[in-house]
Amino acid sequence: MTASPPTHRLMWFFAIVYAMEGIGQAKSGVVWVPLTHFLKEVQGWGPTEISASLAVVDLPWVIKPLYGVLSDFVPLFGSRRRGWLLLASLAGTAAFVGLATTSTPAGIVPALVLASVALAIASTLCGALLVENGQRTGRSGAFVNQQWLFYNVAMIAASVVGGQLAQHLAALDALHTAAWIAAAAPLAVLPALRLIHEERAAIDLVALRHRFAALLRALRSRVLWLIAAYLFLYYFSPGFGTPLYFHMTDHLGFSQGFVGLLASVNAAGWIAGGVFYRFVVRDMPTVSLLRLSILAGVVTTLAYLLLGGPASAVAIYFAAGIANMLATIATFSLAAEACPEGAEGFGFAALMSTVNFAVPLADTIGSALYEHAFGGRLTPLILVSAAVTALAWPLARIIPLPRRSAGADEPHRPNP
Repeated sequence: MTASPPTHRLMWFFAIVYAMEGIGQAKSGVVWVPLTHFLKEVQGWGPTEISASLAVVDLPWVIKPLYGVLSDFVPLFGSRRRGWLLLASLAGTAAFVGLATTSTPAGIVPALVLASVALAIASTLCGALLVENGQRTGRSGAFVNQQWLFYNVAMIAASVVGGQLAQHLAALDALHTAAWIAAAAPLAVLPALRLIHEERAAIDLVALRHRFAALLRALRSRVLWLIAAYLFLYYFSPGFGTPLYFHMTDHLGFSQGFVGLLASVNAAGWIAGGVFYRFVVRDMPTVSLLRLSILAGVVTTLAYLLLGGPASAVAIYFAAGIANMLATIATFSLAAEACPEGAEGFGFAALMSTVNFAVPLADTIGSALYEHAFGGRLTPLILVSAAVTALAWPLARIIPLPRRSAGADEPHRPNP
């Protein structure tokens, strides 16, 4: 069965926007390895200083509900989503141009913050479109899968390019070149806006009252609060992303190019996880998928204990990508189905902000533990991280799932 034209166009829209995000993300896209290399080698920053200083880049992602409220309540250029997406795309390009023309942390960090604001707005609007159309068609999981599949396809190319730039160019030249590449990515969203259809919208007092009532329902929803608690607990495990970079470069002797390659291997794992979801576990009840993702997350975290050389690094990064994709589909689909009608932008953004708050906090705490409590040893940090992830298991048992997410009486749906 072929997807209907509107759904088909939406799938392409999600693919293009998330591919842009995969290239432009400050902490995982084409600028990440050159940026970390520059701060470490030229500025002499340690893991805690890098994590703490760049935590401000995550702030725009934490306040995503603000962008959701704006798009829910205030149309721009006659639409609730398209006008804001246009503005965000232009702001993203301007931010990366600014990054490409500065050479000090005092200029780099504000440029990254502006880029994060633009990407966070685009992500919020995509989330709102996902919720609106996912609840209408019953294909939230397929939309989440599409988004993260193409995000990681772009990540593979971006990570390889970023690693090679850091390997072969001077640190500042590598960062500037990566920034120019990232500046071009948001421009791809402009023609993609033609793929989505929205009725013309204006500020309407009756519609505003309806959306305000939906906003109040979202704030009072016990289900949303429980899901938010689950998301925070799952993603708040003392992170070791930055300590792992130092461990691989200082102790294992991995080159910048190989570190970039590992990010691509991880992205390939995400893609494999998306394929596994689509063809194997797509019809699994949500609670079972949540438990599977927790188990996979604990196992792959513990697998970092076996990290000792290039071969083991490739295997672990690939497996971690699979686990991360399953966790993302499970948690984000659950969040999408739980959002109340009329406050889709706010509801989904609020739940995603829980994740965006937990991740940088976890990375900063993990870096501090690595540097000050564990004496630069990665093993105890890995054990603590796995243990905290496992704590999400009992909470998954008590979340009252929305009926359309529970897996019962859900018809088999064709592949997109």
